[in-house]
Amino acid sequence: MSTQPSLEDLRRYAVARTLFRPTTLPAAIQRLGFVQADPIRAPARAQDLTLRHRVKDYRAGDLERRYARLAIDEDCFVNYGFLPRAHLALMHPRQPKKTWNAETQRKAADVLAFVRERGVVHPREVEQHFAHGRVQNYWGGSSNASTQLLDGMHYRGLLRVKRRDSGTRVYEVATHPPADDSPTAGALRAAALLELILRKYAPLPAASLTYLARLLGYGAPHLAAQTQAALRLAREHLASCRIDGTTWYWPVDENPRSRRYAVDDSVRLLAPFDPVVWDRRRFALLWDWTYKFEAYTPPARRQYGYYALPMLWRDQVIGWANVSVRDGQPEATFGYVAGPAPKAAAFRNALDEELHRMELFLSPR
Repeated sequence: MSTQPSLEDLRRYAVARTLFRPTTLPAAIQRLGFVQADPIRAPARAQDLTLRHRVKDYRAGDLERRYARLAIDEDCFVNYGFLPRAHLALMHPRQPKKTWNAETQRKAADVLAFVRERGVVHPREVEQHFAHGRVQNYWGGSSNASTQLLDGMHYRGLLRVKRRDSGTRVYEVATHPPADDSPTAGALRAAALLELILRKYAPLPAASLTYLARLLGYGAPHLAAQTQAALRLAREHLASCRIDGTTWYWPVDENPRSRRYAVDDSVRLLAPFDPVVWDRRRFALLWDWTYKFEAYTPPARRQYGYYALPMLWRDQVIGWANVSVRDGQPEATFGYVAGPAPKAAAFRNALDEELHRMELFLSPR
């Protein structure tokens, strides 16, 4: 009898390994390794929608409220988000691809001294003190120059986000442990970062693993060569199988066929950036349809909706929901991949329970 996992095994494994039993907020972030952030609230931010399935009694905004007391940081990884401080040390000191000119370096040094003197600063204070003016942003529009400089200083590891005030990042001077910059240490850091990716998103098709390794150029651009070397080594030593022409990878200490990866009868409305659905290539291979994030798609061209939440029932993503809040109550509209909603009473009951959980999640503390 074959010991190779089937596509059904991989689908069950992909769901069960990341939708673990709800735990504490610090433990959930540690286990996930990284939680992608997004500012859109529809009906809540992506980081909150991701954590609500994995943290006991989680409410929208809990991460922001508790952030300053947790050993986590906002920073860059494969995307921007939240990660344990120990993981941040793998990417700093970060060496950006684009170097600053002498004038920008001087401005950054002045701002750093200002932040060090004040302790904690809001971008508004920096602008009031330095009056840096306006600059062209990435999209061709105009942005506050002080805000852009602070973003650059944060990316370079000079500043860290202390907290947010009404959504705005408030900064303090960052401190990083001394780093070994030897070739061997760089190789070890790159391998550890690749391991974090695999632990978060496994099982991964080969093309997705390569893509995510390339995205590490955001969080660790200075480790690009080491990351590619780690990727080549990983392909040789990771657990893998080939199904219908696609090679899949997962950690060597996990078995996708194990009974430990059991799914329940729950319905879950997932964030567009939830680990279950983030990789659109993997999504299509596991569920045989294409989910699209359409918040930036013109309304007339949307197929699923502004902020469609993929609907997971058991180990099948059977459709999606768009959730809004009216008079303090969540309202949802649904779409299904294969015709109407399932008629089974088990599904209707599970969907009602998920909507009740959503109502509690959106209720204030």
